[in-house]
Amino acid sequence: MAVILAYGSPALGHVYPLSTLLVELARRGHRVHLRTMAGQVDNMRALGLHADAVDSRIEAIDGQDWLARNALGVLKRSTDVLCRRAAIEVGDYRRAVEQVRPDAVIIDANCWGAISAAEVGDVPWSLFSPFTPYLRSRYAPPFGPGLRPLPGIVGAIRDTMMRPIVSYLFDRPVVPRINAIRARLHATPVDSVDGLMRRAPLLLAVGGEPFEYPHPDWRDIVHFIGACAAERNTAPPPQWLAAIDRPIVLVGTSSIAQGDARLGHVALQALADQPVHVVASFPAGIPPGLPRTPNSTVCRFVPHDLVLERAICAVTHGGMGTTVKALDRGVPVCVVPFARDQAEVARRVQVAGCGTRLLPKRLTPLRLRGAVLRAATMAEGARRVAEGFAATGGLERGADLIEQRLLSIRARGGPGLPPSPSRGGGASRDGR
Repeated sequence: MAVILAYGSPALGHVYPLSTLLVELARRGHRVHLRTMAGQVDNMRALGLHADAVDSRIEAIDGQDWLARNALGVLKRSTDVLCRRAAIEVGDYRRAVEQVRPDAVIIDANCWGAISAAEVGDVPWSLFSPFTPYLRSRYAPPFGPGLRPLPGIVGAIRDTMMRPIVSYLFDRPVVPRINAIRARLHATPVDSVDGLMRRAPLLLAVGGEPFEYPHPDWRDIVHFIGACAAERNTAPPPQWLAAIDRPIVLVGTSSIAQGDARLGHVALQALADQPVHVVASFPAGIPPGLPRTPNSTVCRFVPHDLVLERAICAVTHGGMGTTVKALDRGVPVCVVPFARDQAEVARRVQVAGCGTRLLPKRLTPLRLRGAVLRAATMAEGARRVAEGFAATGGLERGADLIEQRLLSIRARGGPGLPPSPSRGGGASRDGR
């Protein structure tokens, strides 16, 4: 039995995908410790994990990005939060290592301070990304704007022109702050978030082809491990759900407050006259003034597993968690992306043919109705994506890699895995 420490970002969309991998490791007899958001400690302990809260100062840092006027404003607020948290993570992570004495460590890809501290430590470590990793690839557009992949010379020219712009917007405000933290740790400076991610000897990520684009230049750095969805809920459905006698459309909004309440408003209006039942969940809080329609149920929380069993479509804001959970069950999606990584999720849905994409500025009842009805016809594409998730080997493959890449090193008494020269802070010849 090995002791494993997981250090997580305090966000529901990160806690639950990571916990599925940790539960698999615990089932194999390992003692798994998790540092996570305070409100989920009891739930994680109920899963058999040894959970404790991260430093309360980390969770208290909130960028309130729903107040931003546009996607660039959201980006600025979000990266500021990650940088401010990173400074506190270093000490918090080191205290956790001292308390747990782990044989291996798994770190959330948004915990930039913990990543830097792990790199200079002596415990084998890896990253877990609940979203498509922030890694450059010459085989795909730069990550962020949600650009459609373009083949041939036209795509190559466009992507070459866009990469410096995206890097300027994303990396320029962040890198000096990361390097200030790394300098105090005597860690090698990085020139981008991409460079920071590549310091990891192993990166496990939610997803898989054909939902994810091919990235042959990522080589053996990244391993996709499917949807990382929790075991399906086998409990009887609540009485109100069992009483629904129509096909269901699930509408899911973000678990972190953002400006997506409008999606719920419009969806209820758009589908009011359709022969479906709308189940709309608002985990960040039910907004006031929602339209009352006879074919809808509005709630703050609902077991998505039970709803998706009968759903013909899921309407989402493009959060990776809800989107891949639906696709993993062969349910097509209609994505209305608002900010963060949601433009990338929406574009992947469109390119993979497993649903539709509708920009928020075009969000009207008529357009959303059409997008939902089109998405509902794309079940075959959703099934292909579900098969692709399964083909990755899923959680079992992720746990195998942790055991083979990290625990085997510790068992031999070796030090933490050093990054290879190609994983350093600078750009590589692969166009990263």
